[in-house]
Amino acid sequence: MSTSYFFGYGSLVNRRTHGFAPVHRASASGWRRVWAQVPGRPVSLLTVLRDPSCEIEGLIAPVDDDGWTALDLREACYDRTDALRDVRHPAEAVEALAIYVVPEADRLPPDAEHPVLLSYLDVVLQGYLGEFGKAGAERFLASTANWDAPILNDRAAPQYPRAQSLTDDERGFVDAALSGLGARVLAG
Repeated sequence: MSTSYFFGYGSLVNRRTHGFAPVHRASASGWRRVWAQVPGRPVSLLTVLRDPSCEIEGLIAPVDDDGWTALDLREACYDRTDALRDVRHPAEAVEALAIYVVPEADRLPPDAEHPVLLSYLDVVLQGYLGEFGKAGAERFLASTANWDAPILNDRAAPQYPRAQSLTDDERGFVDAALSGLGARVLAG
């Protein structure tokens, strides 16, 4: 078993998007999620930035060398950053723990030309609902910044490569959350 782990705080919380196991619930102190535009990408992504006043929940899972190759490809615009001292978890023998971070110089505010995909947000919130329940999904919403980002409703033809089918309850939660945040949802 590998002693090297990732900390997932977005789509990696949804176990349906990867095959890494076993997973453990975890929390990272000193980090905040934020929606950001990244040069060369047509949509905005979820990333993290340092924030000593914040703690975020997520999952950790062990990764072998082949797994790191696949994850680095999946997270190509992110830097793999050491987070061993920041993450609390119940796993034993964790010797290295990484979090993926878009470099500060590459983070721009989301805009209408680089919206957040609703199919991506659906996957993230489905993961939080499954792992942490409604209260955990609400903590996700509260500990994520830049909700003024436009959100492209692409549910009818998902653009996110790891899109998942949501239950009516999950979809209802996402839609109510976006309405409660006053999010601007663009027609797909």
